[in-house]
Amino acid sequence: MGTGTKETARAAGPGAADPAGPHSGSGALRAALSSRQISMIALGGVIGTGLFLGSGQAISLAGPAVVLAYAAAAVVALVVTYALAEMTAAHPRAGGFGALAHIHLGPLAGFVQRWIYWIAQVINIGSEAVAAGMYTRMWWPGLPLWIPVAVFSLAMVGVNVLSVAFFGTFEYWFAMIKVGALVVLLSLGAVAIVFGLPGQAAVGTSALVGHGGLAPNGLTGLWLATTMASFSYIGTEALSLTAAESSDPVRDIPRAARMTVFRLTAFSVLGIAVVVMIVPWTEAGGDRGVVQSPFVRLFGSAGLPAAATIMNLIVLVAALSAMNTNLFATARTLYSLGSDGWAPARLTRLSKRGTPVGALLLSAVGALGAILVSVVSPDRVFAIMIAVALFSALVTWLVILATHVAFRRGRAADAPALPIRLSGAPWTTLAAAAFVVAVLVTMAFTPYFRVGLLAGGPLLALVTAAYFAVRARTARTARRTLAAD
Repeated sequence: MGTGTKETARAAGPGAADPAGPHSGSGALRAALSSRQISMIALGGVIGTGLFLGSGQAISLAGPAVVLAYAAAAVVALVVTYALAEMTAAHPRAGGFGALAHIHLGPLAGFVQRWIYWIAQVINIGSEAVAAGMYTRMWWPGLPLWIPVAVFSLAMVGVNVLSVAFFGTFEYWFAMIKVGALVVLLSLGAVAIVFGLPGQAAVGTSALVGHGGLAPNGLTGLWLATTMASFSYIGTEALSLTAAESSDPVRDIPRAARMTVFRLTAFSVLGIAVVVMIVPWTEAGGDRGVVQSPFVRLFGSAGLPAAATIMNLIVLVAALSAMNTNLFATARTLYSLGSDGWAPARLTRLSKRGTPVGALLLSAVGALGAILVSVVSPDRVFAIMIAVALFSALVTWLVILATHVAFRRGRAADAPALPIRLSGAPWTTLAAAAFVVAVLVTMAFTPYFRVGLLAGGPLLALVTAAYFAVRARTARTARRTLAAD
């Protein structure tokens, strides 16, 4: 590219240098992830404390009908996953959904979506670190919370710094522990419901209609539970962020999407169904810690020794796995922003192993915040962190769905067939978007998440204003450069 072309691109603003969209020529990141690792990375971001412990809040709102809330949220998460897989198969670039929004909706959408997502996942990193520290205190109650938070944070940053291949292997086995635990849970649950466990009669389905019926709090309680259920599925979008580091993204991303669809449905919906069929919702509901978690009660009913200790170890692994995946996702998002000129260029520098270390260390600010929170006010700030993260993640989903509508509208009729397609689009995409908007509105009526809406609105406005400020500053710099020449 000649000097004049570079100057024209700079004058047009960040992201304008590549008319085909950002990252079209990017090949700097190492392509070292397999399809099975990519699938586990997606699951690693989803199966965390939201499912293992947050389900208690949803159960207390909806009763046994909470299964319907999780099923509805699962359908929306699956629409998002398939829409992303379809678009990523057509544009397997670094930056994932942010790069796709830049291409199909314009630089404003690409900027806002990526920064909002980065903020959401940085907060999630902090919340998972605090949660992991809290789980550790079950064994050492007198241990200051900031110590395990700091140790786990350093460990997960170290895993991400080494190499993407090491990260993929580590996350695969961590996610496998969670998957194994859920398989055991579902198996024990099925036996307990149909045949009964040693010394116990078959449970049957009586718990579904006892204690006030299937939906004791009516349709209002059922809908309010969808907010917590939606939070349990946040993280599926990490799938698209692996495209630039997949050995064969056109093959691996669709395959991983299908695997994620199956596992999400089986583990989340069936897992919650087993819980409410075995443990009365009046006992399973609430937020009373891991020792009284309905999952722990199921392990205990099977006669397993030290059931609480086993489950505590599993949810600790779940929190660390989610934290690990979020660090990967935030670092790649920041790398994408730097590549498009929306963040400092130094964030795109790679280590000898192909890791964007600068972007990773900046993304670890969430872990640093977690250490401070664990010293000052872990309980109160932890809830606020979760609420703001949910708002930002739902906005990300909404932009992903809008991108898919634009992608389908702009795709030529004679374009090559893709290995995966979202059935029923654009209507399925629009229906999922309507659901996400409804959940965002519902946050105002859910005490646990209301603060996320109150803080998230101004945050979204601030990020949008930052786009115009960065664009104006870049244009002024370009004009001064042209004048000097």
